[in-house]
Amino acid sequence: MTLRQTLHALPRDARDTLFLLVVIAWVIAPQVNVLPVWASLLAAGLMLWRGWLAFKGRPLPTRWVLAVPLVIAVAGTLYTHRTILGRDAGVTLIVMLLALKMLELRARRDALVVFFLGFFTMLSNFFFSQSLFTAAAMLVALLGLLTALVNAHMPVGRPPLSQALRTAGTMALLGAPIMAALFMLFPRMAPLWGMPSDTMSGRSGLSGVMKVGNIAELALDDTVAMRVRFDTPDGAAPPQSDLYFRGPVFGTFDGVEWHPVSPRPGDYSQARANTVANLRVQGQPVRYEVTLEPHQRPWLLLLDAAVDKPAVAGMETFMTQDLQWLTTRAVTDVVRYKAESYTQFAHGPSTPNAALRIYTELPTGFNPRTLALAQQMRNDPALNPNPAQDNTEALVNAALTRLRTGGYVYTLEPGVYGQHTADEFWFDRKEGFCEHISSAFVVLMRALDIPARIVTGYQGGDRNPVDKLWTVRQSDAHAWAEVWLSGRGWVRVDPTGAVSPGRTGAFQRLRAPQGAFATAMGTVISPGLAQNLRAVWEAVNNSWNQWVLNYTQSRQLDLLKSLGFESPSWQDLTMVLGILIVVAALGGMGWSLWERSQHDPWLRLLARARQRLARAGMVLPDTLPPRAMAERVQAQFGAPAAAVADWLLRLERVRYAPHPEAALGDLRREFRSIAWPKQ
Repeated sequence: MTLRQTLHALPRDARDTLFLLVVIAWVIAPQVNVLPVWASLLAAGLMLWRGWLAFKGRPLPTRWVLAVPLVIAVAGTLYTHRTILGRDAGVTLIVMLLALKMLELRARRDALVVFFLGFFTMLSNFFFSQSLFTAAAMLVALLGLLTALVNAHMPVGRPPLSQALRTAGTMALLGAPIMAALFMLFPRMAPLWGMPSDTMSGRSGLSGVMKVGNIAELALDDTVAMRVRFDTPDGAAPPQSDLYFRGPVFGTFDGVEWHPVSPRPGDYSQARANTVANLRVQGQPVRYEVTLEPHQRPWLLLLDAAVDKPAVAGMETFMTQDLQWLTTRAVTDVVRYKAESYTQFAHGPSTPNAALRIYTELPTGFNPRTLALAQQMRNDPALNPNPAQDNTEALVNAALTRLRTGGYVYTLEPGVYGQHTADEFWFDRKEGFCEHISSAFVVLMRALDIPARIVTGYQGGDRNPVDKLWTVRQSDAHAWAEVWLSGRGWVRVDPTGAVSPGRTGAFQRLRAPQGAFATAMGTVISPGLAQNLRAVWEAVNNSWNQWVLNYTQSRQLDLLKSLGFESPSWQDLTMVLGILIVVAALGGMGWSLWERSQHDPWLRLLARARQRLARAGMVLPDTLPPRAMAERVQAQFGAPAAAVADWLLRLERVRYAPHPEAALGDLRREFRSIAWPKQ
């Protein structure tokens, strides 16, 4: 017997339970990567147990038996999350309760509880991801839950699941206009929570601190960091070598980690007023629009250097003294903003001051050979022919020349560095990715008593041929240096470009080794086709981000402006939404009345006759045909009711007439004029 025949032979309860288990598994599956491992395993075990009981027709476990996994679930949640409240703990508990409730599925009331928990778990998927893929998966889950719900309310028998699916699909389609209206007009609120975290260790991307030397292998993360639309007729971008999107700036070093410089009192208040000292720009600005993916941090990414603050709906933005743009809260949702930047700029003081001393500090006891190299370079007559003159630029160029000609390699697998990271890079390993190179370069600059710091962000991007947007990925994350030169201020120096010019010039990226699956797929799908499919998917995903995830309150108000509101507010949104709800309710009522009018008019007329006879004391069953009703009328009321009996006989003949409409209208008029019996 095949599996299909086996499933078809199962009782309806077993079949419906197995279908519901499949739907619940689909609902829970996207959360496996965010649930604790024990929770995923326990939920899978409980549902497999329930499926085995349904398949074998075994009785469900007692409540005392279920108390054991319940205690394990609560204890595990408390141990893992240290609480049973909050987003992560709440989702873990709701998944556990859903799996446990499947083992209590005895009556319709239990099924309704399962449906309620299933819908709530389905919504909880959006706590962690609002991507197009998640939305599509949850749409399938919605149809599955609605199908199971409709099937549970069907009468006894064995109705096919396809019938319930058609009803569920119709319900979803009828509810789609209401859903769209609520989405477009329901007043937007701020996110309920944000969960900042730093999980980029071992992967390309940005972080709040920069650790040097403790990552043996860097995995390129190809996920999208942001998309950029340049305000030019053809969407052309500046040269690749100018595409530096500024992020966190690190100015203090403890030998292992780089950290941002702590702000001095009054720095942020001054930056909020956009009065960063000594920012000098040249040329024409580059205007562009950024769609930034959520990264759980408060920084915005803008091209160097932006003078005017970007407009971000619902967020206050400000610039720090090191030209980094920040927001007042973490970016937990897709954010879109317009900005303009100058690729030709200078900033910082043009003469030495006390504030620059922090950018020359180094921890004691680290990198002695690099310090010795710096002393050797200072004493080199070729680099310092006239001690009375400033030789900073010559020292910087000498360090870059050493990187270009010294056999240094840009790699994703530099190995684990020890305590003296700069020493190992300059003299031993001579290989690393951009963090190693920039850190070693800045340490050497500081050892030369040249103010220097590390800037992280993204460099480059690639243009999507479908929607003409520039896509910047986590694999484009980059670290470069800034050194202070007298009379010029802070100047960008990218030491990685000296080691690997293609990284910032011709825009060549290192590629992580492909796995077995990717290699096998490469033999089936040509690289060009794969690239085109990826471009189409990313264009579709960007449209989802723009029109769904980034549909903010400002866009709602713009919609009202297009409808004729001069200065719309959230009260206007509520009013328009209320009007639409009233119109929808009236439309539904009209539909119901019309649908009632489409029911069999012959049956309605027969029901009215049955009601009229019931008033005379003759209660007749609903299944009695008109001929039998006429016989009972004559038997009980005699000759006075002959007209009624004749009317019933003619009503029966009309039922089988080829064109009954006209005759039925005559009978309807006679119904009001004939003398019906009275009690």
